[in-house]
Amino acid sequence: MHPGGAHEDRTWASVTEVPQITYVDVFGQTPLLGNPVAVVHDASALDEAAMAAFARWTNLSETTFLLPATRPDADYRVRIWTTDGELPFAGHPTLGTAHAWLQAGGVPHDPDWVMQECAAGLIRVRRQPDRLWFAAPPLMRSGPVAPDVLAQALASVGLSDADLIEANWVDNGPGWLGLHVTDAAAVLRAVPDVSTMGDLKVGLVGRYLGGGPADVEVRAFYPGLGSPEDPVTGSLNASLAQWLIGSGSLPSAYIASQGTALGRAGRVHIRHDDGDVWVGGATVSLIRGTFDLR
Repeated sequence: MHPGGAHEDRTWASVTEVPQITYVDVFGQTPLLGNPVAVVHDASALDEAAMAAFARWTNLSETTFLLPATRPDADYRVRIWTTDGELPFAGHPTLGTAHAWLQAGGVPHDPDWVMQECAAGLIRVRRQPDRLWFAAPPLMRSGPVAPDVLAQALASVGLSDADLIEANWVDNGPGWLGLHVTDAAAVLRAVPDVSTMGDLKVGLVGRYLGGGPADVEVRAFYPGLGSPEDPVTGSLNASLAQWLIGSGSLPSAYIASQGTALGRAGRVHIRHDDGDVWVGGATVSLIRGTFDLR
């Protein structure tokens, strides 16, 4: 993915504002154990080239840019950038951006909800004292995986047919291919091979059998983020839940652990109610400040 579309010719020198920025840790049990997102407030002065350059500079899996809403039912609009381009939707940036917007004094239309506008449409964020929850957006692609692609996906994470229970496309924006494997041990045994993975974005999920730190372990391999593995991934957890709760393979409420292999301790809360899959997690601001591009 690469930034595209027309934008005015702008240099850093013409950016006269000094934007505010918040680094939010999302899905962590304690600070520094989740997945960080950088949230740029009042980003109207930045064009696409500036957003892309700043996202590359932060070198985080995602950097978001807050903008005025263009729809009357939205509280704000957000653009979500990786080091490699823009995404229509991503999970932990959704929660982190909502957290930063509220903390900076944002007042939603409804005190119990934040309505986020992004390229994927409107995303509802439910407010609770201990965590924020987003409603999983509809899948853009689902269904069975072709045998040759499945073989490539398994080889790219060092697993075999014997480790696999089922596979499905679970794309809600980033392009996820989901592999439901025999247990959490198989998830943790996986070793990514970027050269074999190619353009695939592979998500693994497996149950903890006989007890564990959570109900399931999840891993997300997305080489385009600049690293083969994402620490804690809201979009993948959302789409895996839509698939596996829908098929009866997982219960209607569970907790996913993610980031174990990277020294993180992400906890993603999943529940299905009111016809939606909700994805919840802790959010905490760790850094607040400004950046100067003049």
